[in-house]
Amino acid sequence: MENILNRSEQISEFNLLVSSTYVNLIQLKKEGETKAFNALLLKVLPQVKQYAQHKLNVASKNGKLDKNRFKADDIIDQLFIEVYDHIDAVEAADDFHAWLFKKADELVEDLLVDEEFDTYFFENVDNFSKPEWDEMEEKYSTDGDGDFVMLEEFDNNRYLNNDYLLNAVFVEDKDKEIIANLDKELGAERIKKHADLVLLGLPKTMSSAFELFNTYKFNVHEISKIINTSVSEVEHLLKEAKSKMKSSFLNRYMN
Repeated sequence: MENILNRSEQISEFNLLVSSTYVNLIQLKKEGETKAFNALLLKVLPQVKQYAQHKLNVASKNGKLDKNRFKADDIIDQLFIEVYDHIDAVEAADDFHAWLFKKADELVEDLLVDEEFDTYFFENVDNFSKPEWDEMEEKYSTDGDGDFVMLEEFDNNRYLNNDYLLNAVFVEDKDKEIIANLDKELGAERIKKHADLVLLGLPKTMSSAFELFNTYKFNVHEISKIINTSVSEVEHLLKEAKSKMKSSFLNRYMN
């Protein structure tokens, strides 16, 4: 519980930093200080960059994007221009953090207009056996030459706390024993790797919604703005993502 509170406090502090940065960025733009503007903006983009890389990795797994064609840095380079040109459209400092994610989301979506998700995975994830999960992990952990790449590249999010993930997925009182057993038997690294594997297989919008909620702690209203959908749809996406994540842990490790 202490770890969860510490993580929440860290994210809240970072959100305050982003809000205060917005005020300074507006002033720097008025003064025409482009170099100083970009240097200050760079300090508040690590989470946005990780989120962009997450979306690119999901698209790469689905075969809709060459994994070597685009990197998060490409999105961030474009984002600098977008922010400088359109920061005046942000209505309030408190909206700036979510607005940055929305802009990054739009830039990635421009690359992925025709992307489709793996319907077989989504429809059958509740029934996959442990051997099937192990096989998928091996598949998505290696490229054609046998080099480990996908999950190692995907597992780049230092903001995700293991306890927080399990508590977000196993929400009922009766699940506390399951959380304790998973934590004891698997440890943080295995839990994180399995969660990443599930996220790679979910529809990209669902995967993004779960990442924004669980990793970056945006609320449903903020997520709806970032991924450009209704609040009710976000709630549905989160409910489905948590259900798929929960059943995957139970089928792979608890049966």
